[in-house]
Formats: sequence, structure tokens, C-alpha cells
Amino acid sequence: MAFGFLKKIAQALTGKKSAESQDGAKKKRRRGGRGRGKGGNGQQQQNGGQQQKQKNGQQQKQQQGQQQQGQQKRQQQDRQQQRGDRRQSSRRGDRGRRGPAPVNTAANEMRPGGEISAEELKAREAAHAKWDPASFAVEPVEGKKRFHDFNLPSEVMHGIADLGFKYCTEIQALSLEQALAGKNIAGKAQTGSGKTAAFLVAILTRYLRTPENRAKEGGAPRALVIAPTRELVIQICKDADAIGKYTGLRSLAVYGGMDYDRQRNEVRSAPVDLLVATPGRLLDFVKSHVIDLSHVDTLVIDEADRMLDMGFIPDVRRIMSYLPPKQKRTTMLYSATLNDTVMRLAMNWMEAPYKAEVESETNATDTVKQVVYVIQAKDKFTVLFNHIALHPEARTIVFCNRKSTTEDVYDSLRVRGVSVEMLSGDVNQNKRLKVLDAFRDGEVKIVVATDVAGRGIDVKGLEYVVNFDFPYEAEDYVHRIGRTGRAGSTGIAISFADEYESCQIPEIEEYINEPLKCTVIGPDDPLMKPIPARHTKLGEVDAEAKAEVDAREAAGEEEKAAAAAMVGANAVTGDGKPAILKMDAPERELPKFEHALDPKAPPPDESDIYSKPVEQKEKHEEWQV
Repeated sequence: MAFGFLKKIAQALTGKKSAESQDGAKKKRRRGGRGRGKGGNGQQQQNGGQQQKQKNGQQQKQQQGQQQQGQQKRQQQDRQQQRGDRRQSSRRGDRGRRGPAPVNTAANEMRPGGEISAEELKAREAAHAKWDPASFAVEPVEGKKRFHDFNLPSEVMHGIADLGFKYCTEIQALSLEQALAGKNIAGKAQTGSGKTAAFLVAILTRYLRTPENRAKEGGAPRALVIAPTRELVIQICKDADAIGKYTGLRSLAVYGGMDYDRQRNEVRSAPVDLLVATPGRLLDFVKSHVIDLSHVDTLVIDEADRMLDMGFIPDVRRIMSYLPPKQKRTTMLYSATLNDTVMRLAMNWMEAPYKAEVESETNATDTVKQVVYVIQAKDKFTVLFNHIALHPEARTIVFCNRKSTTEDVYDSLRVRGVSVEMLSGDVNQNKRLKVLDAFRDGEVKIVVATDVAGRGIDVKGLEYVVNFDFPYEAEDYVHRIGRTGRAGSTGIAISFADEYESCQIPEIEEYINEPLKCTVIGPDDPLMKPIPARHTKLGEVDAEAKAEVDAREAAGEEEKAAAAAMVGANAVTGDGKPAILKMDAPERELPKFEHALDPKAPPPDESDIYSKPVEQKEKHEEWQV
């Protein structure tokens, strides 16, 4: 805007005239040469100079006007681009998360957590009309609660029967009684204990008994469930659809990363009884007036400790400002730990909560057989491939620390005939969900994933978790191996300890308060067999090698007893005798997140570990099986 003024300052400092000034002087001289005498020449020069100044001034004003118009146009374009980026980022993920471009579900397919078709609803209604509640009989057992004991509607009992549920877990028995009465609950339960079914059964039952309170229009849900990850949101919505299959109630999931328009249209099109949402996408819809939270009478906050750990609490607080006051709604909060931080949140969001705390004798790692193979970094893929080759039909998830490692492992397995898929930050949300569905259905046996992409994976019958890289944080180790050994089953977690990452073992042992038994893999081990060339297929399983490896990795009686204790069952040993847990087993605390941002203690000095050959030899002998 001040181009002309700055131009003059530059000329004054440099002592140079611009090209325009020099051209103007030449024109003055040419005009003056034709005058009649000295006076006439001076008068013409003066008149020419004034005209040239006027002309230059007009040109400068014209240039300044053009510059102003161009600047205003650029600013307008920038504002439009920013608005477009914000709209695109809201479609791309929660709160404008960076990542791959969204890929929406095909128009002829049901989106994950989406609306059930009218034909399917009619088929379910007809199936329930033919169902006889007497066909679902469960014998009373002392010390156990049956779902029959809560006088649940036949529509809910039909869904429970289809799922094969008979007796309540501890958290279900504690929560159902209070939740059905409309009381606030702060529940503590570990992963796989059935807490999701507890609050879903209560919500569906209450809404079937009070149909008159259902909203007349879309966009105003009665129940709201907030969860930290998209995968967990979709899983909760699937559980709600399974348990409430015959209720006729409408459950929807909203989350970032894909299907923005479809989610918005489905929420608006008809009344919503249960809405499951991630905080970011929910706030986007609330601020754009797609969702009205003023009619919510039941709020569930699932995995509050992970919400705290992942930094979602400020978003949850903003969501609370759109809800009815806590005196006018039922609130349920579930967490793996009810420490002081989580309980302060609970007291802020609900009145006089009932504390449903399950002090289980088992922890998340008790149901998992933990195996650590001591190998060199260059042999890690060899051991992994041979293990998969011996168990090609076993569902396995392989965790890597870095995206590049994930891609290398995936490609190296795929070109050697392994049915494998990859989950990383570069995989778009639609593809991730399809991979997870194929993994759950058994169409894909092996998945290679990073920690972020692997969070929230809940696959029944997952047999192996492989830590190709030891995680950077001990807490992530528990999250990883917790993908297996869930809901009354055992699992096997295999970790590779190489020369670079073995230093993580002491921190993990301290965190889980349990020593990790390490096994040194020798050159003659079946898992050290040379791998085939690229572009080959898996051969036949070596039965003798498989038996040797399985004997080394088999879950023991303690893991079986711990798995049975999670669901209140009675485990037996191989001889048919009752199995009991070790009475002297050390108590271990569940993961806590209130000190997640505190600086880590420096790692122990192990620089002289290889300077003591005698002690190292004894250590290796201790690791031997």
C-alpha cells in the first residue's frame, strides 16, 4: 500500500533515480530543446515537470489501488482456503487430526456403526416373535448372578441368549442392579471383564420400559456413550446392536476419519436412542447444530483413564456444558483404575456415585503366557516368519514401534505367501475398519500394526501377540499383550529382546511386578530355520518343530486358572482337579496415568554388562529352558 513512499526512501538512500524519473528527465530535455529562447525553454520545462508529476502521481495511485485490490483478493482466497481446510479436517478426523485422506464407505454398504436397514429390522422382529424364552434356561448356581435374576425384557434376553451369556461377571452383577435403578456409577474393572455389556443391558432395558420418553425427531439422543478411540466406539455400537438386536431401538456411532455426511444424515433422519461418539466428532456436530444434547438422560464415559492419558478431558468438559445438569441425568463412568484423579472427575460429573469396584485376584497379564526370546536384531524376522509358518491358521497380531518397520515386516511376510494385513497411521480409516472386520471374521490371520493403530482392537480368539520391537513405555507393553487372554481365555505374548532393546525389560518387570522369563534362541532352534526366498508360498507345517515350540510356549495352569477367575468360572487342571491361583502371588497395581507427564527416571548404567564374562555366562544359563 505504501509502495510509492518506500520507493522514494530507497532512492534517497541509494542516491539513484528510478528508470521512470530518468525517462521523465529525457522527455523534459526533448521538449525544452524546441523553445524560443532561454525563458521559453525554462517555462516549458517547468510546465512539463508539473504535468509529469501529475502523471506519475496518477500512475502511483493506480498502482496502489491495484495492489490493494490484489491484496484483498488474496486475503479472501486465504480465508476461503482456511474454511475449506477446516471443513476437510473435520471430515479427515477428530479435531482436525492429521493423517491420510478420508475414504468413505461405499453407498451400497452399511458403514461401521451405521443404520440398520428396514428389511433387517423386519427380519429381526419376525425372528423374535417365534422365539420361546423357555428355550434359554440357565440353572441357578450359588455365588453367581444370572441375567434371569434381573427380570429383563424378553427382547434383551433374546439377544443375550444369542451371545451365549449365562452368568454375570462381577462388574456386571454390581453395575446392573444399580444402573437399572437409575443410580450413578463409578466402576472399576479391567479389560475383558464385560463392563460394556453391563451398561448396555441397563440402558436398553430402561428405554424399553419407558418408550414414551423417546425423542420425536432426529439429532436428539437419549443416551450418550463417549469413548476415546474410533475402534472402541464402533465396537461398543456393535455390542449394542448384538445385545439390542430384537429391541427395535436405534443405536448409531459417530467418529472422525470417514463418512462425515452419512453420519450427519443418519443422526438427523430419525430418533436416536443410543449415540456412541468420540469427543472430537461429537463436538463438531454439536457446534454445527447437527446434534442436540439437551435431552440426554443417560451418560456413559468409558475408559476414563485412557481419556485422561490421551488428553481428551478438556473436550469432555466442553461436552458436559451442552448436557443437562448432573442432577437431571444418570451418569456411569468406567475405568481400569479409580485413583484420586479419576474419582475427582467422577465427583464433578455426577452426584453421589455408587463405587462398583471389582478387586479381582487377577491382572491383565495373569491370563497371558509371556515368552521372551533373546536373539540378535538381524534374526528377528527369521524367528517371526518361522513361528507364523508353524502356526499359519492362528490369529496373530505383530506390534512394531515404527511405521517403516511395520511396512518392512508386512511386505516381507506378504511376498513369502503369508496372508497378512497392515494397520498404521497411513492406512485410511475405511481400510482399517475393513481389515479389523476381516481379522475378526478369520479371513485375515496375521496383522502387523503400530501402537496407535492397534489401540482398541478387540478380537475374540486372538492367540498370539508378538512384540517385534519392545515398546518404549512399560505401560504400552500391558496394552499390547492385553489384546489376548480376554474374557475367560488364555493367550500367548512373544517378545523379541535384541541387543538394542533388551534394556526395556527391567522397566517392564518393575511395572508389572513380575520377572520375565527369557529364552535364548540357539542356531539349532526350529525358529532359526533359514527363511525362503521372496515370491514363494508357505510350505507344509513341520509337525515335530511345531510340537517343540508349542511345548515351550504353552499356557500353564496358573494362566488357565486366572482366565477362569475373570468370569467367575472354576478352572481345572489337565488331571481334572480344581485349579487354584498361587496364594503367594505378588499383588500388582493396574496402570495409572496421573503421573504420565512426569519425567522418566534415567535408565540403569549397563555399559559394563559385557565386561564380566562369568556373570554373563551365568545369566545365559539362567535364561536357558
